[in-house]
Amino acid sequence: MNYTSQIYVALVGILVLPLYIKHMGAEAYGLVAFFTMLQTWFILLDLGLTPTISRETARYYGGAITALSYRKLFRALSSVFLSVAVLGGGCLWFFSELLATRWLHVTDIPISEVILAIQVMIFSVALRWAGGLYKGAITGAEQLVWLGGCYAFFATLRSVTVFISMYFFGFTPVVFFLHQLIAVLLEFSVLTWKCYTLLPKIKKTESIGWSFKPIMPVLKFSLSVAFTSFVWLLVTQADKMVLSGVLPLNEYGYFSLAVVVAGGILLVSGPISNIIMPRMARLHAQNRRKELLELYCAATKMVCLTAGVTSLTLTFGAESLLYAWSGDIVTANKSAPILKLYALGYGLLVVGAFPYYLQYAIGNLRLHLIGNAGMALLLVPVIFYVASHYGAIGAGWVWIGFNCAYLFIWTAYVHHRLAPGLHKNWLTFDVLIILVPVSIGLWLGSYILPYSNDRMSSFINFSVLGLISFSIAIPIAVIAFKNGKFSAFNNH
Repeated sequence: MNYTSQIYVALVGILVLPLYIKHMGAEAYGLVAFFTMLQTWFILLDLGLTPTISRETARYYGGAITALSYRKLFRALSSVFLSVAVLGGGCLWFFSELLATRWLHVTDIPISEVILAIQVMIFSVALRWAGGLYKGAITGAEQLVWLGGCYAFFATLRSVTVFISMYFFGFTPVVFFLHQLIAVLLEFSVLTWKCYTLLPKIKKTESIGWSFKPIMPVLKFSLSVAFTSFVWLLVTQADKMVLSGVLPLNEYGYFSLAVVVAGGILLVSGPISNIIMPRMARLHAQNRRKELLELYCAATKMVCLTAGVTSLTLTFGAESLLYAWSGDIVTANKSAPILKLYALGYGLLVVGAFPYYLQYAIGNLRLHLIGNAGMALLLVPVIFYVASHYGAIGAGWVWIGFNCAYLFIWTAYVHHRLAPGLHKNWLTFDVLIILVPVSIGLWLGSYILPYSNDRMSSFINFSVLGLISFSIAIPIAVIAFKNGKFSAFNNH
């Protein structure tokens, strides 16, 4: 997808969340959040095959492999995807009643309706996952504008037009998930059609056949991608899985609302990282180390100015934002404490991700894999214990603690290994010089601004906090960009 469609899809998905809670209720929205979590965990079954088909499609269009070899690989991967979708979906279907009665804590929605909703959502999850193969092939063929438009259209169909269906047939979970299933069926059909129009033609004398042998040469690449995805999934999703079985479903809905809003910070930092990674790799290949570190430090300041400041503004203005956005004081009070913790945690995460970009440029991800695997091994059992005993707030503090340790300990070690002498100045003159003054300004602003139960006043309060944060951050960042003494690479 291009950035415009990415932002649109994310914003549509976020902006409608209060409407779900308003019209369906917090408990029903908890089911929607559970549906989202299932889709995320289904990625585990991917085994790196989606990036593989994208890569091999690009290689075919680049002339690296023949049409017949590509078609054989595509057929083999299609068989794998459809088989896994059936098996994975079948297993979830088998346990649907147990999920409804033993895992989820439902109080108001009839259990029979919850079971039916879970069974319908399982079809959607499996089918949407199976469509990942076609998305990967379309991406590899560089049909990004078409794919972005497709994503935007079906995001609107899933998130917005569902209110039309619920208006006529009832604001119930079953109606919601039946609408999702119809949308996913249409999306799957369109992606399948588009993908098959892009497949290369083969000679009549050639036969594609049925074999899994074409997968073997690309298996190493697939498994390396799968391992990275698996670790990332454990680090970012373990708390959501545990809490879905610990919290009452309505409380899980409020928790998920806060986490989705906080996750928008990744959307802010994503375009910057996607731009600098190939550029840094090129600078390293050209042995232009000084320019590489200049870009690295400049990008750090840019991420701190955008995602970092956004994170702090969400942390200090959580109640005002949520009430102005949802118009529901209960939603604001329930979700705000969680949003504060996860917004700060995601802010630490996007800054702590920078050593990965340096390793990517150098072409050696060994330290990244070790660091993330170590974090996952420590984080998952701690999350299981803390979330089970202290709920969403406990999980939020763990999220902050681990990301803080990763930034201040592991990042320092990686910098020491790859660029000795860089870390202290990088942390001081590219990170803290922006974020510390903003934190102080926001603390004073939130202390001075009066609390209000009025929706418009809450919106004004949050806007003032945003104005304070960027009024402080922008001049400091401008000076930091212009003045050499604020740049870590000059002291390296």
